[in-house]
Amino acid sequence: MAKRRVTAVVKINLNAGAATPAPPVGTALGPHGIQTMEFVKQYNAATEAQRGQVVPVEVTIYDDRSFSFVLKTSPTPVLLRQAAGIEKGSATNKKTQVGTVTKEQVAEIARTKMQDLNAYDLDAAIRQIEGTARSMGIAVVD
Repeated sequence: MAKRRVTAVVKINLNAGAATPAPPVGTALGPHGIQTMEFVKQYNAATEAQRGQVVPVEVTIYDDRSFSFVLKTSPTPVLLRQAAGIEKGSATNKKTQVGTVTKEQVAEIARTKMQDLNAYDLDAAIRQIEGTARSMGIAVVD
């Protein structure tokens, strides 16, 4: 079997189980000659259990116009907003706190995100999540 050559890697954030061939999928994959409907069917089938969440996907496109994709974990700000029960982060994070999360919630998010973070251990991952929370105006309490 001949080895396929990778022509592009495209990263897209999509709603789980509810992707459509309209933008951003069509605009990201269309120029590479990928059948967007086929990708949408496979993505929606793979993410049906996570419906309602944002699930990033990394699509690897090969020279024969075939593709494969890897699902990632939800973005950290999305998980923090869900844990704090807020719509969006603070526009002025130093002055205005918009919500709070517990250290246990931060640790749970860090465990969930561990495979996608560039952290060596759980403590480093927790510090990364706490930094994201701080930049969103979310306080981390005991």
